[in-house]
This record gives sequence, structure tokens and C-alpha cells, in this order.
Amino acid sequence: MPLSISLITDTVMTPSVRLQEMIRVIRSARTQGEERGIIQKECADIRAQFRQGDNGERSHSLAKLLYVHMLGYPAHFGQMECVRLIASPRYSEKRIGYLGAMMLLDEKQDASLLITNSIKNDLSHSSQYVQSLALCTLACMGSAEMCRDLAPEIERLLRASNSYIKKKATLCAVHIIRKVPELAELFTPSARSLLSEKNHGVLHGAVVLITELCEHNPDTLDQFRKAVPELVQIMKGLVTSSYSPEHNVAGISDPFLQVRILRLLRILGHNNDTASDAMNDLLAQVATNTDSSKTAGSAVLYETVLTIMDINSESGLRYAPPSGFYCSRALELSLALVSAVNIRSMMKELLIFLSTCPPELRSQTTSGIFNAAERYSPSKRWHIDTILHVLTTAGGDVRDETVPNLIQLITTASELHCYTVHKLYRALVKDISQQPLVQVACWCIGEYGDLLLKGECEEIEPVQVTEDDVLDALETVLQSHMSSPATRGFALTATMKLSTRITDNVDRIRSIVSIYGSCIDLELQQRAVEYNALFKKYDHMRAAVLERMPVMDKNSPGHTNGDTSGENKEPDPSKPKPVEAGLLSEPASQVCDLLDLLGGTDTPLQPNPAPTSTPTTTSSADLLDLLGGLEPTPVLTETMRVYEKNGLSLEIQCDKQTETEVMVTLIGSNSTQNDITNFNLQAAVPKSVQLQMKAPSGNVIPAHGLGQVTQTVVLNNPNKVSLKIRIRVSYSNQGAMHQDTVQIDSFPSPACQPSISPL
Repeated sequence: MPLSISLITDTVMTPSVRLQEMIRVIRSARTQGEERGIIQKECADIRAQFRQGDNGERSHSLAKLLYVHMLGYPAHFGQMECVRLIASPRYSEKRIGYLGAMMLLDEKQDASLLITNSIKNDLSHSSQYVQSLALCTLACMGSAEMCRDLAPEIERLLRASNSYIKKKATLCAVHIIRKVPELAELFTPSARSLLSEKNHGVLHGAVVLITELCEHNPDTLDQFRKAVPELVQIMKGLVTSSYSPEHNVAGISDPFLQVRILRLLRILGHNNDTASDAMNDLLAQVATNTDSSKTAGSAVLYETVLTIMDINSESGLRYAPPSGFYCSRALELSLALVSAVNIRSMMKELLIFLSTCPPELRSQTTSGIFNAAERYSPSKRWHIDTILHVLTTAGGDVRDETVPNLIQLITTASELHCYTVHKLYRALVKDISQQPLVQVACWCIGEYGDLLLKGECEEIEPVQVTEDDVLDALETVLQSHMSSPATRGFALTATMKLSTRITDNVDRIRSIVSIYGSCIDLELQQRAVEYNALFKKYDHMRAAVLERMPVMDKNSPGHTNGDTSGENKEPDPSKPKPVEAGLLSEPASQVCDLLDLLGGTDTPLQPNPAPTSTPTTTSSADLLDLLGGLEPTPVLTETMRVYEKNGLSLEIQCDKQTETEVMVTLIGSNSTQNDITNFNLQAAVPKSVQLQMKAPSGNVIPAHGLGQVTQTVVLNNPNKVSLKIRIRVSYSNQGAMHQDTVQIDSFPSPACQPSISPL
């Protein structure tokens, strides 16, 4: 039974069976119309009971009406009955009356004003339970006028000796302040004294009350900042206290009170050095001793981080939390808090943290910063500046894709090319130890070196450099022992590109490039040889070859150097593929296609022989010539024949994908004089093996072995049991339908296809 229903039934003692009987009847209604009929009949009975006056059944009738109200039916005619029951001297009737007032009345209705006097009388009642009913009702639905009339009574109860009444009075005071902010001064003196209470309920209410006072009246901040030492002592007691079953939640002592205190400390410490200094040690202690493995601990740590970031905390506390584990959790939390609203302030803190964070967290920090910057960057210039700051601070800890991603970003920001090349040139001259930064700088100098040499830039104070200065910087990178082969490649390409962007030092560039034509590094040597060829044999094409790169599309799988005519286009799978005479088997055709792509082959294509279990080897004289004497690499495909009947042959071929996944290809061929039609395969495997059948290549097998039909089956064998598969073959040949079942208990070894080593 729902809690609210239980509360109603518990309120009425003797006649509660009748209420439960009404609930049972309503719930047994089969249609909405039937339910409405029952409700109308009961409401009519309730009205009749209300008209009879004090007959001992009023509280029971109101309890039934409240259940009707919970179902969504009109119950406004019970409002005056609530007023009568509240004025009753009986506690049972007062209880249901106050409950009805909280459910049926609100501050907009005139009937609510009629209970003001009753609430005032009950606030002075000798029973704490009657007092609590009045306090709860006022805190729930008290209007501004009621709050003004009853505020002195609430302030008096804040100084009562009964903790049960105090905690309810504090929450009632919070409601009054929200309704009538000018009454806040009335509760200010009493709020401070509540912090000396030992009862956690009173302390919780006191902290909420003080928080409300500070938010509604900033003039009270100075007064309550004097209470920071008391709040710190309360919080320390919670953090260091022993196990208390009354307040313990998942190993955390009263996390609700801790969260409220941390929020109040955040308000009191904001832009105030004295209050912030008083709570620095506490925040460090909470961050160190709180277990974040449970939700309650994570909530406390979350508020701790927000408080640390919002007050004038010590730099060591803000950027280097005392616990290494908590440092990682704080980083995850900080990255999760980043949004479009706070990106600038949060990124500033993250960049400062990056400069002091432990080495094991640098990679995680840089990745998080890059993701946040890409997602929420307010402008491209801010985005570029942020990434350059990271590369300058922790360039050795960024991922490999950072360099191409930044280059792509720079190319799209055409209005920032001058600004970016000037800034990167300064960074390159200052430090060449951060390899990703040096690579991006070299690329930008090669692309936009003419903008650098102009010495004009509106966004930044331009650098006055000469052609020799720029070439000196690139030559320093080429000759530095700190430069990786990839970085030297960037620098050499940038030097070559400058040959079309400067006029007086082309001979020096030619000399630099020629030196690396005999470099021990093969990649660098190859580039230098190609660039030398541009100078000598293809000098008339050099300007066109070395022109600026076009804007790169981030989502494109590759770059075509501006030539869109050579895009790779996927074949349309919806178009049928014609079956041609002399069709090659799949592995051999792949090799021949590869040879054709590499420059053509004069080797005639041979018809497909009958399938056998021996490996097939394909070679090409052109391939030998192209690779300069390297031996051809055979493609080995082992097949096994599992079915041969009525001219139909079925073979299988295996290819191991992962440790637990095997791809089985079923190949059907036809040696008869007529086409085999309606060819269909079905497969079954043991329960421990997962099977996925791909779509077949067709359902007609050409006669005379002129074509094949293949179907791929993927077997996932997580338990690595012995593989078995049962195949059902059905087909039509010369009008006759055939169907057979094949049990396969052994498989050929997976195909071995060695790769050619790179040149």
C-alpha cells in the first residue's frame, strides 16, 4: 500500500476497515466508467456525512475524500471540513484535518486564511505532536499573509528546548523567508545560536536557514562569516567521527549534513580571504579521507571540489589535491563539469593543473582538454590558442592524432593564418623540444611563410624576420638531436615549400635539400631525392606542386590534394553483378586486380579450374619488375570439399578473424550442362556456438563450372569448443528438386596470406 494511503488509514483508527473496503472496490473496477460510478456514489455519501455535523464519522469521511483526491477527482467540497477538524480538540481529527489542509488548500484560496488562528493556537499547544502538525502545515502551504502573522511564533519556537520542535521550526522559518524576504532579519539572531546544537536534524535545519539568509540578504554575510570556525568544527567532527548507525550512509557520516555545510562554506568563502583560509585545511582533509567508491562519498567530494574552485583557496589545494587517487577522480569530475557556459574559466583551471599534475595524469588531462575544447570552444582563435598552450606545456604526452587535427583546424581558419604562423614561429625559436609543436610550426611556416615574412598582422604584434632567419630556424630543427625522423620530414618539406614563397634564398634551399639526398634515414632521403628532382628535371612544375594545401575536411578518410575526380566510390550493392565466362576464383581475382592497379599485367586470365584442396599460387612478371627483383608472395587458400552429388560440388574455406571468431566460406560449383537454380544453404551449430549467416552471392550456379555461388558463415566460439556444423543443401537441376544434409566435423586450417613488407 502506498505511504500516503497508509498515512490516511492509520489516521483513522476504528472505522479504517470501511476506507480499505472503498479502496478495494475502486481498484476492482474493470473500466474507467465503472470507477467513475463508484467515486460518484462515495462522494455523495461523503457529502451527506459532512451535512450531518459532528457524528464521529467526519474524520473517516475526509480520509476517504483525500483518497479520491489522490486519484485525481474533484474534492474541493472538503475544504471547510478540514478547517473544522483542525479546530477539533481531538488529536486524531486534528491530524487528518491538517493533512487535508496540506492536500486540498493552498495560499490562493480564502479558506486557508480561516486556519490561521487555529495554527497560532496549536503552536502554543502543550503537546509537541500538535505543535509539529501546525509547523508542517504552515511550512507546506502558508501564504505571505499567514507568514507575517505567525513569524513571531516561529521565532519563539526556534529558542525552544525541544529539539523535535526546533528542527521543524527552522524549516518553517526557511519557508517564511522565501515568502516574505523582509522578515529575514527576525531570524538572524536565532540562526547563529542553532549551530551549537548536537542534534543532527536541528543542525541540518540551521545550516539550511543560514544559507537562505545569506542568499536573500548579502548584508548578513559578514555576520555569518564569524561562524565559519564553528562550521569547520562540525564538519571535522563528521569526517573524523567513528561509526554511528543512526547517521551512517554507505560508510559516510551524515552525507546530507556534510553537503549542506560545504554549500554554506562555499557561499561564505567566496571572495573572502579570511573565511577561505579558515576552511582550507578542512577541505583538504575531506578530499583526503572521503571514500568516493560509493554514491554518498562521491556527492561529498563533488561539493568539495565546487567549494575549492569557488573560494579563494590555496593554489596547492586547488591544483594539486593531496591524494593521488582523488586527484584522478577530481580530474574526471572537472572534465565532466565543463560546459559551454563555463568553458573559459574551467579551461583556465585545467591548463594550470596541467603544468603541475603528476606525469601519469598528463595524457588523460591533455585528451580531456582537447575533447572539451573541440566541443565547447567559443571561437577558433581560442581553440587554437588552447591547443598550442597544451603542446607547449605537455607536447610529449599528447596523442598521435593531435598534429593532423590541429593542422586541419588551422586550415579551416583562413582569417587566422597570419596570427597562427607568427605565434608558432615564436614558439619554434623559443623551444624545439616539444615535437608535436615543432611539427605543426614547421607545417605552418611551409604553408604560410610568405605571411610571416611580410611582417604584418592585425591580431598579434608581428615578428620582423628575414628569409635567413626562417631558414635558420628550420635548419636548426633538421640538425637537432632532439628532432625525431617525422619532425625532420616536416622541416624538410617546409624548407622545400619556402622555395616558392621567397625570392633571394632559393639556392640555399637547394643546397639544404641536396645534403639530405644521402641521409641515412630512408624516408628523409626519399623526400630529398624527390625534391631534388623537382629542382632539376621538373622545375617548371615546382610552383604548382608546392602550392598551398586546400582546406582539409576533417571527416574525409583521406586527402586527394584538391583533386576530387579521383575519389574512391563504393560500388552500388543494389546492382547485380553479371556472371562472365572465365570467372576467376575470389583470391586469384583479387591478386590480378591488385596487379592491374599497380600498372597492368600482360598475364592472360585463366579460367577457374575445378576446386581442389591444394593451395593456388598467382604471380606476375610486371609485379616482379615493379618491386625491383622481390620474389612474389603467394596467396595460399586451403579449401576442403564436403559435398559432391548430381554435378554439384560444395567446398568450405576458413579464415580465422579473432581468437574466438572464424569465418567459413561455402563455395558451390556446377559441373553439369545445365544451370543449377534455387540454390539454398541452411546451417545449424551447437548451442554454445553463435552463428551468423551472410547473404549469398546468388541462387543460380552456371553450368560447366563457369561460375560459383558463395555464402559466408561467421562462427563465434567463446567457449572454444570443438566446432561442428550441419549444412542443409537444396537446389533444382533440370526441373527436379534435391535436398541433402551434410555433417562437417573437421575444417581446413585458416587461410594463410602473408603480407608484403613495406619498401
